[in-house]
Amino acid sequence: MEIKIRPGLLFDIPVIAEYQIKMAKETENMKLDPATVELGVSAVLDDPSKGKYWLAETDGQVVGCLLTVPEWSDWRNGTVLWIHSVYIHPDFRKQGVYRLLYSHLKELVSTSRDLRGLRLYVDKTNTKAQKVYETLGMSGEHYHLYEWMK
Repeated sequence: MEIKIRPGLLFDIPVIAEYQIKMAKETENMKLDPATVELGVSAVLDDPSKGKYWLAETDGQVVGCLLTVPEWSDWRNGTVLWIHSVYIHPDFRKQGVYRLLYSHLKELVSTSRDLRGLRLYVDKTNTKAQKVYETLGMSGEHYHLYEWMK
């Protein structure tokens, strides 16, 4: 099975939105409004300053996706990419799909003059994902995330 990594495009909106809805339900037991999610995905694809979707595809089927969101770091005088909204289709889990997506991003950062690193946040109860991230060399030791949401 050959998996290719490519940027998300406008025709991918339905599958990206579907995967985001499934991810929220699976990881946080949240039910998202499909129309709102589609508008959110469209907003990213219409305005690259908001972020960029990356899709893993095999035989014309999207089997995984994630969103990268840029954050300016004055400490590093460069951009850190936040990895958001990771979803791998259940039939393709434990087959290295996320590893390929992550390796693609790591290579982008390694070869860029502006990009400084990768970050992500993960639900505290999602221990499976935490183990995957740690296996790839990411560390959760440095920061705690605090938030307020309307």
